Amino acid sequence: MAGTSKGEQRIGLLNGFAAYGMWGLVPLFWPLLKPAGAGEILAHRMVWSLVFVGVALVVIRRWAWAGELLRQPRRLALITVAAAVITVNWGVYIWAVNAGHVVEASLGYFINPLVTIAMGVLLLKERMRPVQWTAVGVCLAAVLVLTVGYGQPPWISLTLAFSFATYGLVKKKVNLGGVESLAAETAIQFLPALGYLLWLGAQGDSTFTTEGAGHGALLAATGIVTALPLVCFGAAAIRVPLSTLGLLQYLAPVFQFLLGILYFHEAMPPERWAGFALVWLALTLLTWDALRAARRSARTLRAEINRPSVTMPTGTVSATRKAESVASGPDRPVDAKP
Repeated sequence: MAGTSKGEQRIGLLNGFAAYGMWGLVPLFWPLLKPAGAGEILAHRMVWSLVFVGVALVVIRRWAWAGELLRQPRRLALITVAAAVITVNWGVYIWAVNAGHVVEASLGYFINPLVTIAMGVLLLKERMRPVQWTAVGVCLAAVLVLTVGYGQPPWISLTLAFSFATYGLVKKKVNLGGVESLAAETAIQFLPALGYLLWLGAQGDSTFTTEGAGHGALLAATGIVTALPLVCFGAAAIRVPLSTLGLLQYLAPVFQFLLGILYFHEAMPPERWAGFALVWLALTLLTWDALRAARRSARTLRAEINRPSVTMPTGTVSATRKAESVASGPDRPVDAKP
């Protein structure tokens, strides 16, 4: 049994590295799609993602969720919001990479965990621990330093961070699997995206059929580039602890940052290095605090499970029941149901 568990964890880690590795290396892909503009690339990504995910769902025969979703207007409305927010995120990211702002785009995904925590406090009334407050404060200082470095607020980074944090919040409330959620979101995006592509073709501005078969194939591959990392992430999420996934998530912006510096040769004056250093300090504090909280919760849970049953006037409360209560305390991620 232990061997099987270790094998499953190994598979999970490999899938996690694959998912975040692909997300980290995706800046190498978008420039290959030129001369297509960001709008055309985005529309193809929406259309071909639905095609790819639809085929995957046909193969695995997983359709029951679609009927249930159509009978729940509130969840359908939330999926529509998620589709709108991720459209902004995808569009800004594609434009940023092809316009030479890979480093600034990577910053958005470094900031994202801190924005997510801030949104949890403001919108979900979650309580932050002192170290988390410190990390958010350091991140705000980093944004100020980077504003000086760029001569303006880092709008690309902030847009990516806030749009993705909002997307995560909405998906948490929808409570739908990754592949199913992507299918629902791209189904909503499909008709507007297809309409835009048809309009581009009518105007003579489409590159899908005018730049050769290779270019057309690359545009169609945007569906695979979008869906494949998500499939790997789903395989990782069910096999490895959330704390491990939390550490793996930093691989993507690290790869993007290194690509921006070493491959795309983007400028990094001292004030930008200072801003990034503050962001990395904030993330170090956040990661250390999360790992410490996870270890503390695990120790408390083990202690409660091993404690003998306590006889109460109204009956006996088992240690297992008490442990479940501890596990659902403030340190546990909120599992918001629709």
